[in-house]
Amino acid sequence: MTVQDVKSFAAGRWVGSDAGARDIRSAVTGEVIARAGNAALDVEAMLDHAHKTGGPALCALTFHQRAKMLKALALHLGQHKQRLYDISFATGATQRDHLIDIDGGIGTMFVFASKGRREMPDAQVYLDGEVEQLSRNGTFVGQHICTPLQGVAVHINAFNFPVWGMLEKLAPTLLAGMPAIVKPATASCYVTELAVRIMLESRILPDGALQLVSGGLGDMLDRLTNQDVVSFTGSAETALKLRSAPHLLRNSIRFVAEQDSLNASILGPDAGPGTPEFDLFIKEVTREMTTKAGQKCTAIRRIIAPEKHVTAAIETLRASLAKVTIGDPKAETTRMGALVSTEQRDDVLQKAQTIGQEAERVFGDPARFEVHGADAEAGAFVPPMLFHCANPDAARHVHEVEAFGPVATIMPYTDLDHAIALANKGQGSLVASIITHDGDVARQVALGAGAYHGRLYFNNRDSMGESTGHGSPLPHMVHGGPGRAGGSEELGGVRGVLHYMQRTAIQGSPDILTAIGGKWVPGAQEITHADHPFTREFHDLQLGETLHTKPRGITLDDIEHFAEFTGDTFYAHMDDAAARRNPFFPGRVAHGYLLLSFAAGLFVQPDEGPVLANTGLDNLRFMKPVEAGDSIKVRLTVKHKTPRNDEYGEVRWHVTLTNQNDDLVAEYELLTMNAYQVP
Repeated sequence: MTVQDVKSFAAGRWVGSDAGARDIRSAVTGEVIARAGNAALDVEAMLDHAHKTGGPALCALTFHQRAKMLKALALHLGQHKQRLYDISFATGATQRDHLIDIDGGIGTMFVFASKGRREMPDAQVYLDGEVEQLSRNGTFVGQHICTPLQGVAVHINAFNFPVWGMLEKLAPTLLAGMPAIVKPATASCYVTELAVRIMLESRILPDGALQLVSGGLGDMLDRLTNQDVVSFTGSAETALKLRSAPHLLRNSIRFVAEQDSLNASILGPDAGPGTPEFDLFIKEVTREMTTKAGQKCTAIRRIIAPEKHVTAAIETLRASLAKVTIGDPKAETTRMGALVSTEQRDDVLQKAQTIGQEAERVFGDPARFEVHGADAEAGAFVPPMLFHCANPDAARHVHEVEAFGPVATIMPYTDLDHAIALANKGQGSLVASIITHDGDVARQVALGAGAYHGRLYFNNRDSMGESTGHGSPLPHMVHGGPGRAGGSEELGGVRGVLHYMQRTAIQGSPDILTAIGGKWVPGAQEITHADHPFTREFHDLQLGETLHTKPRGITLDDIEHFAEFTGDTFYAHMDDAAARRNPFFPGRVAHGYLLLSFAAGLFVQPDEGPVLANTGLDNLRFMKPVEAGDSIKVRLTVKHKTPRNDEYGEVRWHVTLTNQNDDLVAEYELLTMNAYQVP
């Protein structure tokens, strides 16, 4: 059998292992299948390559260009995912597990690509929040911006998800404009190496944007600067060792940690046997114990059930777990494969023995279980193990010891406050799930447990058909948790991108903020053009380009006709005496939507042209009522432009309505889709 030499990609070239490399064995057969590690890697050259080549190349792109790059990478990986499936079986993962790791990682990259195009500007500066008024007349204003850190992100990943674990960090990092050095866990680094090869072979990424360390990092962390980031996934013990390194502390180097987590699942007091929620609970626990052989940072470790339902839950879980087929992960009938290594198997068995000091094992005997199509002695196989802790208040190990495998402990609670207290005894987790159909139960848990858990997953008969599962971190939502779980966050859409950027407060005139942020700030210079802005194509429009309309008078007939025509006969428009009794109105006033309609009539250019559609209004405010006899005029200004596809882009217009005294009557942002070119 050929033993693979797992290489590193350092400073633009592939570097093989050396004499100090570590053997990697198949989780299924126990045979040596690969070797990885090179103590002679030039880590200074790698950092220099990232800082001087990869970083500037990424920063030269806009968020939209980086998002397109991510989409292209995801598409390319998708075309080659069978290669990743084939090599991943040796980690002990089944085909179903591959869908989580490989397809899940590719899907995460697609989500960040989409969010980069939809929620971030086609620019190099990200605006965080609205403009702050810092002076009376608006000539001195402020805003927060985010720009890429000018360093490298060092990603230290765990063994359990060699593809998703890399891509869920890499996608927001690249979207932020920061290069990455990826260091996978050695036990499964051969899968990550293939994924990196596939991405680099596509030539989609700029030089220096992605490097790979297969083996140890050497003294790389001691060479980082305050512009670099370390993002770690693994044990709390290793995280503590890394984050407390004097060099990282001295230079305030960002350290993101996702570590040990004794996640809990609570069966609601309303969810007894015979309810859809009880059946759902059993299904969720079984799945979370056995998917990836329990080697998930989000897996359920503690099962918290009402005291009166614990016996029923144990019996039903035993029956469910008994149906789980353990064996060769390539076999279609196999539901649970092996742990990643025999070392990991030994660690899980030792941790299970510790838990057994406080809890009775009620299912799963590691000395007697059946393995199909593989050698149980040679591979890293263990059975699902369910423990019952009758007195969880007095227990310590069940709330402190994580067996990173198919091991969970069920325990009783007396009332909901007790259940919350037990869930919180884990001292911080990535996720806690609550299976309930009672909104009051959900609210009480959210208030009592929210501070201890990074994610609260509620599920019941209404959402079970579309829910993604207790153990599925989604790129749209934050992934992380307080305390023991590491105290950090990943993912969460644009929130995850901002971890690799610096938030800076900028202050200055409206023109200065407009120039920096690429979005027109009220009070900045207005640009006039001889042609109506609705006749000008997307790329021709300039920020600050403004149209001032002529005034239009508002009559009582207008108000009454609008009321009759629309059916909006609210008393403030029709009953003068009643309107005067209202503290907001001087008497009968024009409808707000009448004003918007008249405003459109004042600024719209009716001929066919580059304006394709009005897609909405944002931030609409009515500031002052308009009476019969008043007049209104409109100022329409190009505030922001965002390309959407190859044919058109979105134009955000700042619209103000003022009366005959130049008092502000209404303000809003109009969204239109404008063509790049009119046939």
